[in-house]
Amino acid sequence: MQKQFYLFLLMGLLISACTPSTPSDPVLEEREAIEALPRPKVSITTQYGEIILELFNETPKHRDNFLKLAQEGFYDSLLFHRVQPNFMIQGGDPDSRGSVPPEQYLGMGNAENRIPAEISSKFILRQGALCGFHTGIGHHPDKSSNGSQFMIIHGQPLKGYQVKELSLKTKVDYTPEQIKLYEMYGGTPQYDNKYTVFGQIIEGLPVLEKIAQAKPIALQMEHCLIVQLKTSE
Repeated sequence: MQKQFYLFLLMGLLISACTPSTPSDPVLEEREAIEALPRPKVSITTQYGEIILELFNETPKHRDNFLKLAQEGFYDSLLFHRVQPNFMIQGGDPDSRGSVPPEQYLGMGNAENRIPAEISSKFILRQGALCGFHTGIGHHPDKSSNGSQFMIIHGQPLKGYQVKELSLKTKVDYTPEQIKLYEMYGGTPQYDNKYTVFGQIIEGLPVLEKIAQAKPIALQMEHCLIVQLKTSE
């Protein structure tokens, strides 16, 4: 009986040794490692209150560029120079600092660099999404982003069937979870796969709403001011 036990044990060890181990997937391992990293946060202080965003580690070029500019104080005292309800608010034009003549056209300023596109189907343009800005695929077919300007999506309410209908036109496949997010928060799915989404509001959606819905007369320079944009713990 004891001999049989050791014989079975030996056979089990031999079978285990001969069984090939499952090969590791380096791409999957890297993705899981990135997802496990804590996401850096930034805060934007405005006259309407504070917005806190987290930045995605899956978009390292946009993340690092944004953090660098924030740490340098680049965004402090700039304007949300473009406010479009149901679409987005836009800031980061260095030409919007200081006393800006009313006739001056804003939106062409840059930090003298462009950021290669880091578009991922994982991230969508739901309300509160932080996106890189470019002036259209006609001008930038590579979808690269302006070196300093960014958008925060305000968007509009959506039904699930509307998102599905849009996906047929845009050729973007959404997961059930993403469709649910659009139903809950709204957004601009018509622009998915055209701009890099590199962050998301985690606190301060009511502040975004106040900025987006401010009356035109209130959208003077002092009311669109980014008082401070800084890294946050």
